[in-house]
Amino acid sequence: MAIRQLSETLINQIAAGEVIERPASAAKELIENALDAGATRIEIATAGGGKALLRVSDNGSGMDAADLELAVRRHCTSKISETLEDIRTLGFRGEALPSIGSVARLSIASRRRDSAGGNEIAVTGGKIMHIRPAAANPGTIVEVRDLFFATPARLKFLKTEKAEAGAITEIVKRMAIAFPAVRFVLSGSDRATLEFPATGDDHLARMAQVLGKEFRDNAIALDAVREEVSLTGFAGVPTFNRGNSAHQYAFVNGRPVQDKLILSAIRGAYAETIPSGRFPVAVLSITLDPALVDVNVHPAKSDVRFRDPGLVRGLIVGAIREALARDGSRAATTGASDMLRAFRPGFQPSAERPRGGWSAETSPFRPYQPAAGFSERPQPSFDGLSMPTARAEPQPAAAPAAAETITRYPLGAARAQIHANYIVAQTEDGLVIVDQHAAHERLVFEAMRKALHSKRLASQVLLIPEIIDIPEEDCDRLMQHAGELAELGLAIERFGPGAIAVRETPAMLGEVDAHGLIRQLADEIAEWDTASGLSAKLEYVAATMACHGSVRSGRRLRPEEMNALLREMEVTPGSGQCNHGRPTYIELKLSDIERLFGRS
Repeated sequence: MAIRQLSETLINQIAAGEVIERPASAAKELIENALDAGATRIEIATAGGGKALLRVSDNGSGMDAADLELAVRRHCTSKISETLEDIRTLGFRGEALPSIGSVARLSIASRRRDSAGGNEIAVTGGKIMHIRPAAANPGTIVEVRDLFFATPARLKFLKTEKAEAGAITEIVKRMAIAFPAVRFVLSGSDRATLEFPATGDDHLARMAQVLGKEFRDNAIALDAVREEVSLTGFAGVPTFNRGNSAHQYAFVNGRPVQDKLILSAIRGAYAETIPSGRFPVAVLSITLDPALVDVNVHPAKSDVRFRDPGLVRGLIVGAIREALARDGSRAATTGASDMLRAFRPGFQPSAERPRGGWSAETSPFRPYQPAAGFSERPQPSFDGLSMPTARAEPQPAAAPAAAETITRYPLGAARAQIHANYIVAQTEDGLVIVDQHAAHERLVFEAMRKALHSKRLASQVLLIPEIIDIPEEDCDRLMQHAGELAELGLAIERFGPGAIAVRETPAMLGEVDAHGLIRQLADEIAEWDTASGLSAKLEYVAATMACHGSVRSGRRLRPEEMNALLREMEVTPGSGQCNHGRPTYIELKLSDIERLFGRS
């Protein structure tokens, strides 16, 4: 078979298969062109999910007749010259407009600000029409009709109009977050109008427009630098989570990306703080020398390749973990409103919220200082965990005043215990309800985590070893890591081919569900299944152990014990959620309570 040169139209249609996968791909390319042209106002209109109509209007620099003629031809661009080492624009390949024109009915009307009139050019199924004068405001209007009419096979692979319209909405949201100084309007016959007014340099205000106003109250600022890479943005507190990863936004040098390395780093940063099946909310902006990142990995330009991926991942994980340790003890502010709704007739739990996903104080805890009339004294070992407790000095007259003073602490003064698991505490301006089991589990885990970096954890010898029957292969895996488990205070021995004898357990756990602990550890080690897997995941093992310690649930507590737990929570990183990411406490302001009774 003879080799022959493909026609220009066929070449463009082949290119369109990579660049323009769906209407949202076309919308992304056109919005990027508008932004590169310096637009401060961009309006997007759609019909039929973008298949029947996609129109993008901007007030950018515009084009003259000569520019228009080149714009619809392949590999013609104003954004790069001779190298790909210094790309500072969103577009640069010169493929979008000719690709769209080869599979749709494309028209472009444009006018420069210094020009008396505008011009228009059209491309239908790859056929370029002659340029003609046209009335136009300064800027550019690109209209795409009947997308994929020239390649009808592609239409079969598109989703419903609603789904395609939703994909365009997500593109606009990502662009809006990346460019807060630009006003975006999305409208059309197939959707309600969505508008994002410009917020200037206030990035958090734009994020609140896109992610909801609750994000502003539940976001922790990020600002970190490692070598030549900087990271800014906001990370949501762990209990402000969602059912999918669609609320995670990443930008590299201002370019919206959906990079696997970045998403993996976000997951790693939130490990042990987010419940299984839930996802954190985060907006990350990475800035680095363009020569250190390749944005030409794929025609869609949504993937990037870093020269030093380990550096970037380490920066993301470290910055988010540092922020969570500094300011992540609070839980999401969405809880009070959810709780109030729960008291109203007709309330149904939202599928979007995790069970128990109610919230807490929005401001970070201040460092713990004993209140007037109190001194910090060690309590006897409390289920294996020694806690500081605020106890009144032995002056009877000072006791009533001290009881009122303690309400000034962030988590207030314990007033009652209900159902042998929930502590009700009074604060200066409301009340707090604490899940004592979840809270103590977190405190134990943090104590184990701290001890891991200093010494071998203390263990308690069982008078009668517990024998756990498990499959022989699980026994082999556990015994392979017996030394590492011993560092955590868990001493095990082989007891026949299909059993493990537990002789010592971590002292700080108190009474332990050894059977459940051993079986879960065996499952986890089987999943990791590498010689060094356990060493790299000792903190995860510590979290598993803390979960299986028979801690607070069902135990009646004295007032001083409840207050000791509250004070320890106030000084423990991450105490706003348990090891699985569930909230450890919720708060209701007095104003919320008064609304329940119609007093405000």
